Amino acid sequence: MQDTLPFLPKNPSFPPLFSHHQSKQAHDFPSLSRPRNLHFPLFSSLTNTSTTATITNAVILLPPVHPRTPEIPTVSSPPSDITTAAIDPEAEFQEKMLYLDSIGIDFFSLINDHPPIISAALGNIKSTVDYLTSMDFTALELRRIVSMCPELLTSSLSSIVPVFTFLLREARVEGSDLKRVINRRPRLLACSVKYRLRPTMYFLQSIGISEVHKHTSLLSCSVENKLVPRIEFFEKIGFSHREAISMFRRFPQLFNYSIKDNYELKINYFVVEMGRDLKEIKEFPQYFSFSLENRIKPRHQCCVEKGVCFPLPVLLKTNEAQFRHRLERTLVGYHDHLQDCHRV
Repeated sequence: MQDTLPFLPKNPSFPPLFSHHQSKQAHDFPSLSRPRNLHFPLFSSLTNTSTTATITNAVILLPPVHPRTPEIPTVSSPPSDITTAAIDPEAEFQEKMLYLDSIGIDFFSLINDHPPIISAALGNIKSTVDYLTSMDFTALELRRIVSMCPELLTSSLSSIVPVFTFLLREARVEGSDLKRVINRRPRLLACSVKYRLRPTMYFLQSIGISEVHKHTSLLSCSVENKLVPRIEFFEKIGFSHREAISMFRRFPQLFNYSIKDNYELKINYFVVEMGRDLKEIKEFPQYFSFSLENRIKPRHQCCVEKGVCFPLPVLLKTNEAQFRHRLERTLVGYHDHLQDCHRV
């Protein structure tokens, strides 16, 4: 689109700067109080004569408007006297306790969970709280975040702000989803972008999990200590590397479960008690997301009693009413089939 300036006449005339009878002395300039109509012609469209300049079809091309990335509040450094001025440790301790109490955080409980808070500068704590408040986190959300990740209050603001920038620009989290992402996984705010968040994102993308913004809770996980050992577990029990990767790509939440308290217990029950083929788990890795005691065992035992065997999705994904209904229909159909066989 081209926008034309409506206030420029088509053929304006500009008188010479000085007439033959006019002196160029400073006192001869027009009075500042006198209104003046100034016209600024475009250089590209001027036609020069000896005393006049003519503008023809003056047009200004406006630059294209680019979409704006959600703005992140700027970081203001704490007052210099926070670290330089001599502060009475006892007085600061009391002030810190009162401040945290004023926002609903119990200082002594916080000390038990995260002892380094004792030596944290009050100014830094206030800066962190003020910054999160500026990001529209409520007091209730703030208390929950601190209870789940007390390290946040001893982290510098200069390490917290890059996390928001990373989530928006690299992990492609929508600005409207930013609070939900942090509330779901507060520990993200205590992670280094360089040494944790970015390497983990690259690893997830390398195994085919492209939509990282849907699985941001995994970004705080260590690749070496958490993600890789879980893949190796499935390789050890008989899956190929490709099959194991396929399971995690199909169900990325599988990374969140404990090897000892989840994988091993459920694999043992699946093979020993249920007597089923591991290929079923390859097709339905969501098996590990269901409770062993409250869902897997009761459903399996019920099917054994009735002499029925359902595919894993039917066995586990349906709610209780749907499961019972499916079980009754299967039994009725089975009995009808037996009667037909006897008639024959």
